[in-house]
Amino acid sequence: MPRIGDLAPDFESMTTTGKLRFSDYAKGSWTILFSHPADFTPVCTTEMSGFALEKDFFAAHKTKLIGLSIDSIHAHIAWVQNVREKTGVLFEFPIIADLDMSVAKSYGMLQPGESETAAVRAVFFIDPNFKIRLIMYYPLNVGRNMEEIKRVLVALQTADEHKCALPLNWKPGEKAIVPPPKTLDELDTRLKSNYEMVDFYLAKRDLN
Repeated sequence: MPRIGDLAPDFESMTTTGKLRFSDYAKGSWTILFSHPADFTPVCTTEMSGFALEKDFFAAHKTKLIGLSIDSIHAHIAWVQNVREKTGVLFEFPIIADLDMSVAKSYGMLQPGESETAAVRAVFFIDPNFKIRLIMYYPLNVGRNMEEIKRVLVALQTADEHKCALPLNWKPGEKAIVPPPKTLDELDTRLKSNYEMVDFYLAKRDLN
């Protein structure tokens, strides 16, 4: 089972947009790989629609989406069309047909305590270097939080850009955590700074 900091397992699969190799698809961009238990199920429909409706947000943050479930390509296509007909929402991102469970197993999406045949609701945030940066797991009966998915994506990208850490409940526009001083000289500099300081080891700064 991959962990934070590991390289994302590569694979080649049939998807709703054709056959693809993950490393080619994700090259040079952030990627969110997410699994759902099954096509034509209510919670999954709301979640996949949520990703589809946020396509402009993910595009603006240079992030590609790719879904997965242990269903056939025919089931995927029928479900995508059904949702488009009933709601007007089109799942344009690829959805992996993982009938042999090979991708689900390589990413630890199959968790026997929950189900041996359906993938849990996993979300993998993968950076342009194919490193797994954050993982979320949800059980079959609880849908994901799209606002949190968007928040942590922006947080990861912001932390990389500014070489900083981010506090509890951080949102774009709020202050970042400054790494604690490692020497006495750094401590003296910190004490003379205009940072917002709770104490010398806990200080915040604007990112602007």
